[in-house]
Amino acid sequence: MTDTNTRLKRLQLADALRTYPAPEAAAVPRRGWLRAIREALGMTQGQLGARAGISRQSVQDFERAEVDRRITLESLDKLARAMGCRMVYALVPEAGSVDAVREQRALALAEKMIQPADHSMKLEAQGVTAEERERQRKLLADMLLDGSPRKLWR
Repeated sequence: MTDTNTRLKRLQLADALRTYPAPEAAAVPRRGWLRAIREALGMTQGQLGARAGISRQSVQDFERAEVDRRITLESLDKLARAMGCRMVYALVPEAGSVDAVREQRALALAEKMIQPADHSMKLEAQGVTAEERERQRKLLADMLLDGSPRKLWR
């Protein structure tokens, strides 16, 4: 994929992700979304089961599976539709954006690359100032970001 295509895909993804709240703001209800929405609608497990074509016990099992993070997307979608909802699936970058994740990774990788030389220079009493070291780290990170995206994840 060309560099232009990669940047365009990141811009399109950033636009799509703007509609989602920050990860810390999108906390799952303690007893799961299925139960929270079902109860807010005033619907019993039996009523939801009837609408979804499954037993009350299956609804209870699915609610427990959601809390335990082992429910399938297919089951979650089926129950959501039975409650008049739409299941939305998204991976939201914890750093706020895909670009921020890339920048964090580039800075961490640059730090890892600088450390051995920095240590040797200090041993030889040729160390640089903290400001110069940070400038070098950021410059190296920028070079990594401008290069092949795959090199960020080796």
